[in-house]
Amino acid sequence: MPLSKSRGAHSSSPASVPNILIVDDEPDIIELLEITLARMGLNVASAQSVSGAQMLLRSRKFQLCLTDMRLPDGKGLDLVKYIAQHCADMPVAVITAYGTTDNAVAALKAGAFDYLSKPVSLKQLRDLVKSALNLPPLQPETSSQAGGQQRLLLGESQPMHQLRATIDKLSRSQAAVHIHGESGTGKELAARMIHERSARHQQVFIAVNCGAIPENLMESEFFGYKKGAFTGADKDHNGFFLAANGGTLFLDEVADLPLSMQVKLLRVIQEKQVRRIGDTQEIPVDVRIISATHKKLLHCIENGQFRQDLYYRLNVIELNMPPLREMRTDIPLLAEKIMAKLCREAGRSPCSLKKEAMDRLMNYDYPGNVRELENILERTLALSTEPQIGRNEIQLPDLPSPALHLTTTPELDDALPLQDFLDKLEKDSIVKALDQSHYNRTIAAKSLGITVRSLRYRMERLKLNQPPVSP
Repeated sequence: MPLSKSRGAHSSSPASVPNILIVDDEPDIIELLEITLARMGLNVASAQSVSGAQMLLRSRKFQLCLTDMRLPDGKGLDLVKYIAQHCADMPVAVITAYGTTDNAVAALKAGAFDYLSKPVSLKQLRDLVKSALNLPPLQPETSSQAGGQQRLLLGESQPMHQLRATIDKLSRSQAAVHIHGESGTGKELAARMIHERSARHQQVFIAVNCGAIPENLMESEFFGYKKGAFTGADKDHNGFFLAANGGTLFLDEVADLPLSMQVKLLRVIQEKQVRRIGDTQEIPVDVRIISATHKKLLHCIENGQFRQDLYYRLNVIELNMPPLREMRTDIPLLAEKIMAKLCREAGRSPCSLKKEAMDRLMNYDYPGNVRELENILERTLALSTEPQIGRNEIQLPDLPSPALHLTTTPELDDALPLQDFLDKLEKDSIVKALDQSHYNRTIAAKSLGITVRSLRYRMERLKLNQPPVSP
């Protein structure tokens, strides 16, 4: 039996027709895939072993590889790792037997683009191939000084370089990603960067704050409804999943979903179908899920607040966002960019920070991370008319440093994770300021040293939107 063979659109020039490599030791599967891909106008080559595939990869350039997970001389996972090392710009998809999703997850974590389950659905195969061939070219890890319109996480520190490299890797996969990080670290920006560098970059990106939707409206907002399904349903409504069909759905603060909604979300992710309220038919959906939260999901599972099966569906690959206090060398660059943006938006001449002002910024711990840095600079510019800003003009919050609290009073909340402890400090400070101002948010924000917009965001995140009921 020959090591490899080729089939495809030979009438087209080689440069214009993508080359696809199939690796499988079952002749029937190879023939099925070859015929399907040739009908799509693609050039196809096949191999029946890891070594045969590696030989072809060294001799020709391919735009996609489809490999079985079990091969005579090794595993498909070995080939995934080889391609990630030697052909980083080429997507590879794995074909798994029914019930072996653990292998597929391992392949996704190793860098696979996606996976297909046997028996292979020809529609899913065609959709996968089209998506893989739609990937934008792999770009080198971009400097934060680069221009262009593409979104970018700024910074030249080692954690930021590593974060951007990981985002580039995740963008070349269809795997579900869970982003974990403190408030203000840029979780939504990271999600948008993954989407804009992915095969779905020409499709829609929809961001949903799960903690901001009333529980009684969640099902209709996520899954949609038919006209007449209930009082007030005067027209069809698609919901987030159908609106994001073909693109990316970003579920921010996913830990705030009630358990009843988690069950329904899990079923949609598993079945890849949505049933609108009042509809008798289920509608297929193709959505990549990226989720995020500042909470530890494993801690939520232990407390019975989050389903373990949903966790494994959402957390195929985890992306951790470093806090700003671990990237202090990036603060000058961030401050410069933020100041330039704020001055431009305010229509004033460019301002700069004196060295002593920058030193003060670099010595602050930023429990609110980059978002808090922006709020500090916004408040500073609002209260300063000088083109050069000194140390005394920097408007830091009049709150004790979280690090000081942790050092001097560890016994108060010993059992709390760090982020929950910081949330408690922030909540107590806001409640006190609101109480002293009789719930006047403008006065409360001024006493806290933040903007009203920032206070509104923090109250929403900490569920402080309702004033206390008077006796």
